[in-house]
Amino acid sequence: MRLVWVFLCAALTVVVRGDTAAKPNVVVILTDDQGYGDFSCLGNPVLKTPNLDKLHAESVRFTDFHVSPMCTPTRGQFMTGRDALANGASCVCSGRTFVRREMPTMAELFAAGGYRTGLFGKWHLGDNHPHRPNDRGFHEAVYHLGWGITSTPDYWDNDYFDDFFRHNGRVEKFKGYCTDVFFGEAQRWMQSCAAAGKPFLCYLAPNAPHGPFYVAEKYKQPYKHLAPDVAGFFGMIANLDENIGKLEAMLRESGLRENTVLVFMTDNGGTGGISVFNAGMRGAKASLYDGGHRVSCFVRWPAGGLRPAGDVPELTQVQDVLPTLLDLCALQPAKRSRFDGLSLAPSLHGKEQPALAQRTVVVQYSGLTQSDPAKWDAAVLRGNWRLVKGAELYDIKSDPAQKSDVAAQHPELVKAMRAQYEKWWAAVQPGLGKFETLDVGSDRENPACLTAMDWLAPKLTPCSQPFDVRLMGETVVKEGSLPGGRPQPVMNAPWNIRVTRDGVYRISLRRWPREADAALAGSVPAYKGVDGSFPEGKALPIAKARLRIGGFDATAPVSATDKEAVFETRLKAGKAQLQSWFHDAQGRELCGAFYVEVFRK
Repeated sequence: MRLVWVFLCAALTVVVRGDTAAKPNVVVILTDDQGYGDFSCLGNPVLKTPNLDKLHAESVRFTDFHVSPMCTPTRGQFMTGRDALANGASCVCSGRTFVRREMPTMAELFAAGGYRTGLFGKWHLGDNHPHRPNDRGFHEAVYHLGWGITSTPDYWDNDYFDDFFRHNGRVEKFKGYCTDVFFGEAQRWMQSCAAAGKPFLCYLAPNAPHGPFYVAEKYKQPYKHLAPDVAGFFGMIANLDENIGKLEAMLRESGLRENTVLVFMTDNGGTGGISVFNAGMRGAKASLYDGGHRVSCFVRWPAGGLRPAGDVPELTQVQDVLPTLLDLCALQPAKRSRFDGLSLAPSLHGKEQPALAQRTVVVQYSGLTQSDPAKWDAAVLRGNWRLVKGAELYDIKSDPAQKSDVAAQHPELVKAMRAQYEKWWAAVQPGLGKFETLDVGSDRENPACLTAMDWLAPKLTPCSQPFDVRLMGETVVKEGSLPGGRPQPVMNAPWNIRVTRDGVYRISLRRWPREADAALAGSVPAYKGVDGSFPEGKALPIAKARLRIGGFDATAPVSATDKEAVFETRLKAGKAQLQSWFHDAQGRELCGAFYVEVFRK
């Protein structure tokens, strides 16, 4: 019996490890809101990250690596190898979180090359068909909705512990802390792929350490001398680091480690930890200065013949990752693929890449003050030079903190960098008005639940935040402002949709999501989570609901006990805008429906 067991283990090892000619597996870890300075190996004087430090020591490190200053644009760039303004996913909400349908994604390209593909954690490139992970090439997906756990689209009252996530589009409850769940599910899936003899692409994208900074007390404890948010933020990274160690142990014990390309990077500049350490940079998340978009990127592949571990100082960007991985895995891009990034495979193998020294990179996304991209709202990067907003010039070699604007001393350089931006802008500008749509009536998703995060709003809306949805109460409406005196934003805008089939549609308007089980005009109770709480959802005096879609425009009364306002109409296939309104008894507009379900009967 013992001999049989030894034989089976040896056979499994052959399947899992393969040989040097076998296609490598790929694991990409993309953390959320972890800045360049949020690692002990990169100088943080307080935070301890022993497992990330070990990975850093074993990896080729791109030390001048840039992403977008916000999460969705970075993720779209990573998935397509295209600039954010070119691929369409340029903003965290407001109808600009979707990669253009015609652009192939990394998952689609790897799946076409014979890989199994899996996503675990944060997607943030669309919650509805045809933009969900499984619609865009992933065979397996366990993920939350929206920008994060607690965002408006995500399951109501998720609090990072024992939450409800989507599993291949279906709602399922998972036991445990969110980061533990995503790493655990990813490891189980990787092992199942290996047992089946299939190479895999695993995109492991935890929501950590994005706020709110909820984590078990034991992880916060070493940082209790700091401000509570900093302690929570560092605690989330400590838990993340622990999971990196568990992943490393699994890869080693299963025999997967040697022939696995492991890429670690983060999605934007620092947030919760910058008051402690920001690696000497100016700016943070959302900023066009280096602190907003320069992040860490480590690459390790023990069996891949890479150059010795160490730093690559040339200018690189997240758009380089997809062409690099295709080269490393000997996969061909689709005929319709084109990339704004360069393959870094030569650098990884220790060869010089003159193109890196000569390149110019543009960092631009749809910012916090408006969802429409504006000309010159960008950083142009060339070597050690940074041109910010078309006017400020910095030499980060002599001035890494970007304190001294030297534009006046280098007018010819400013002129040349502005000219390169003008050329870049001319290429992306014609497509900026082209919005992707959400499908309704599709057999792939019926009903479709639309949320206010995807309103086509001219400015960023707080409706991506459930706290604002909860606080949008009667007092707020009467006073015209939010608690603390903040001006009340316009809580309404249309959705861009595509009706996929002619038919009769049932459309229900809700203020609260279905799982909250609350009346339109009613309140919802406060919620006490494991670590943190949500305020009471205030009542609104909703008395009427209105729906407009295409040529259909109707109003319906709302009673005190109604949980939804339901309309039924025949729709023709094609693109349209859908908008809703809630009014009080005097006809005053209160807001739009934050949740709309569209069902083809």
